[in-house]
Amino acid sequence: MEKLAMFGGTFNPIHNGHLHLVEGFRSRLGFQRVLFIPSRVPPHKAAPDLADAVHRLAMCRLAAEPAGFEVSDLELHREGPSYTVDTLHQLHLMYPGTQLYLIMGADMFLSLEQWYRFEELFQLAQLCAAPRDDNNRQELLSYAKRLQSMGARTHVEDLPLLPVSSTIIRKRIRQGKPISDLVPRAVEHYIMEHHLYGGN
Repeated sequence: MEKLAMFGGTFNPIHNGHLHLVEGFRSRLGFQRVLFIPSRVPPHKAAPDLADAVHRLAMCRLAAEPAGFEVSDLELHREGPSYTVDTLHQLHLMYPGTQLYLIMGADMFLSLEQWYRFEELFQLAQLCAAPRDDNNRQELLSYAKRLQSMGARTHVEDLPLLPVSSTIIRKRIRQGKPISDLVPRAVEHYIMEHHLYGGN
């Protein structure tokens, strides 16, 4: 059975940490395909400096496709909040007979019970998360057991994470500082060319 992983988010912008995390899971779990899916309207957090969806999609393609990943605009065509459960239902229809995996950061994993129709996720995909540090690892493993008791299938993998975030990148851009160590070169050029995030 083909393994297909979904990695969703605002990707505002996509950065090396995203790529590193997904590559780590691909090498550990043997995904044949990985879909980066930028969200239209993030349901979990406010994003006052959210770049237009056209730009976020373009940056995802510039970063992900050279690394052998795919990018989907599935959520950008849907009205309202981008609920992961709706996206996974769509993916099941699009890729019948495929085992789906959902990759997420530690904080999102620990908030799963607050997600829209979260219990449906357990039937739709296996859940993947990586801890930030040793203390966070124990927290994730404990929470994974709780989710497993509700029927979830989880993978908590010790992957070395890069100290980078979209927030840090946007702040550096506003301050006129370089971001070449945080994003792929093509993404850096795109941000500067389109004057995103307050850049000149």
